[in-house]
Formats: sequence, C-alpha cells, structure tokens
Amino acid sequence: MVYTKERLLVDLRGLGIQAGDTLMVHSSVKSVGETENRADTILDALIEAVGEEGLLLMPCHTWAQMGPQHPVFDPETEPSCVGILPDLLRRRQGVYRSLHPTHSVVAWGKDAQAYIAGEERCTTPCPRQGCWGRLYDRKAKVLFLGCPLSKNTFIHSVEEWADVPLRLTEQPVQFRIVTHDGRGTIPVAVYRHFNAKCPHISENFVKLREPFAFCGAMTEGKVGDAHCYLGDAVGMAQVTLALLRQDLQLLCDMRPLPENWQQLLKPEIK
Repeated sequence: MVYTKERLLVDLRGLGIQAGDTLMVHSSVKSVGETENRADTILDALIEAVGEEGLLLMPCHTWAQMGPQHPVFDPETEPSCVGILPDLLRRRQGVYRSLHPTHSVVAWGKDAQAYIAGEERCTTPCPRQGCWGRLYDRKAKVLFLGCPLSKNTFIHSVEEWADVPLRLTEQPVQFRIVTHDGRGTIPVAVYRHFNAKCPHISENFVKLREPFAFCGAMTEGKVGDAHCYLGDAVGMAQVTLALLRQDLQLLCDMRPLPENWQQLLKPEIK
C-alpha cells in the first residue's frame, strides 16, 4: 500500500494528535512504509496534524559527531545523527534550530523561535530550562513514530532534574557555536551523556512502557505501517520521578521494576 498524506493524517488523529498540540517526534521513516512523496509526505502530515496554532518539534542531535575533534557547531550545516526527517524539516521555511551543540531541536509552528531560544547557554544535554524541559511546561505529546522507547530523550531530561548520579561525563567538552547570522561564535562547555560505569543508559528506558501505560501517560497505535507510542510529557515525567524517588539508579540497568511499582504509581493514574 502507498500511503498518502490524508491517510497518515487519519492515523495521527486516531492516535490522539490534535490541532494546537505541542508535539515532539522521534522517527523512523522506513517503518512507515511506502508513501506518496517519500519522507516529505510524513512531514506534511505531521505539520497539518498540529496546525499553525500547534508546535512541531524534532530532535536534530549531533552528539555522534560533535566532540573534541569536531568542536564547532554550525546549525545551518551540521547534519542530524538521528534520522532523515529532522534534516528535511530543518531545511523548510519557517523552521528554527536551537543552538545546542549536541542536542539541538528543530521547531515549526506557533512560538517556534521563542521555544528554541537560549540553548547556547546550556551546559548539559537536556536541562530543565532547555528545549527538553520545556516539553513539560507546554504539556507536550511525544510521538515515537516506529521508534522504540530507548529513543526517549525526554527521560534523560527528567533524570537531569532528579540529579541522578552517573549520567554525565566528569569533564565538559569545549564547543564553539556559530550564531544564526553566521557572524560569530559562542563558546560553551557542555557535559556529555555518558559514564563508563553506566553505559547505554537509554536502552533501559524500554522498561517504563508498562508503568506509562498503567498511569495513562502513553498509548499505542499505528501510523502507516509503523507501530507507534504517543506519550504525555507531564505524565511520563511524573511516573519517572515517582519511580526514581524509590531508586535513583532504577534505569541504570534492565533489572525488573520493584514488585510494588503499581502501588507506588497509584497517585499518578489519570
């Protein structure tokens, strides 16, 4: 089957995405299946789903290539390391990219420019006052379009708020960020999401699926051929923080959740 924009839009509405939403999208284009105009059809459907009164966001991360050997971040030219859709979006008219050297975000829609402002001052990947923390303030939805929950960058942000140890490098990397007008650079020292004592942390985020569903913070469905999760940022944060209050290192490995996790989360049920 070849999916049209209209068919994908029906699927997005059925999943729970509405006009006016703030929507962060993690994506796997190939998971959607064959579309009428390839990846652009998916973008068109997402843009129409949130509408001009909504805000469409995507991670446009560069952590894979940015570092001591490549310390200058140019938001106009540096490609994303997390898929084709963010790179396609950032090239469209009216799209803004934040100035975070490793965890930038691209934004289209209402208040897009204001939403991404100030990230050049961030010294960690996902601080509470940055683009990832603002998902909570905007009561955003987070769509995993054919992606596993190991891609849930928002949980990295929640762990930062909770001061979970062993999440950041001991020393920051010195970066220079090219300004949007290209006329200068901004120096910033940023800690990275890595610690040798606790590697591959995000792979453990998948065990939050059941608690999220239990509390009504996540639903599942399909968009095209892609199996999708749609999370509520406020609900996901509250569930994660409730579990971390019991064990700050809960997400450091794949050991089971505590036997009483449902009891712990009853106050978080919607």
